[in-house]
Amino acid sequence: MSASSVEVVVPARLRRERMRSVINDRDFVRVADLSLMFGISEVTVRSDLDELAHRGQVRRIRGGAVPRAESAAERSFEESAGANAAEKDAIGRAAAALVAAGDTILLDVGTTTNAVARALVDRADLSDVVVLTSGLNIALTLEPAIPRFTVVVTGGTLRPLQHSLVDPLAGVVLDRINVGTLFLGCNGVDPEGGVTNINLPEADVKRRMLAAARRRVVTADGSKVGDVALAHLCDVAAVDLLITSASADPQILQRLQEQGLEILVT
Repeated sequence: MSASSVEVVVPARLRRERMRSVINDRDFVRVADLSLMFGISEVTVRSDLDELAHRGQVRRIRGGAVPRAESAAERSFEESAGANAAEKDAIGRAAAALVAAGDTILLDVGTTTNAVARALVDRADLSDVVVLTSGLNIALTLEPAIPRFTVVVTGGTLRPLQHSLVDPLAGVVLDRINVGTLFLGCNGVDPEGGVTNINLPEADVKRRMLAAARRRVVTADGSKVGDVALAHLCDVAAVDLLITSASADPQILQRLQEQGLEILVT
């Protein structure tokens, strides 16, 4: 019997729940294995996995899926700094290459955007650049470039996990500025789920950043492509460019491109 002739036997909702249970019992499950296990086509398996990932119930990776904790804990800046460090450095250099002398930019918090800050400092050709940031550590990273750069910290209440500044008061500055380019960090970029973040206080600041910028650039290493985190920041259509790494799932990248998103893979 062909796979297509039995796909309709089990309702999609029940099939996905069973699929989720299988994934949660293992470290990694391939698309091909799920196709054989459930008697459905690989196309249908990918659709099911995409839906489960959209709900935050599994994590999509190249060739299959892995379990995802129901309440993923936010890692500190220091814990995240070593993960995919080379990829983040490459993303940082690609992002910094977009900046010209005289530009005004917004630099979000996070390890990838901190890599952007380092790459900006390394560009000795840049001058008269105004950088606004909500990250204390990012401001310190940028400090060696003063007086070539003017570094403005938004102000607000300090969150120690990311050394970030949030409301109250963070929005006072962001609601009153217009900048050329925003380099935004996130925890997930997904065709259906959009751009998302793991915690709510920073998510509100990020939304204000999006509203303040004419060009919106998302910087996210490949592990975040296809993930959906707690707080929705914006739809894919609201982003001008995604800079990511070669470890990103190519099928998800293709779906993002089909929605009109420009992607730069480092």
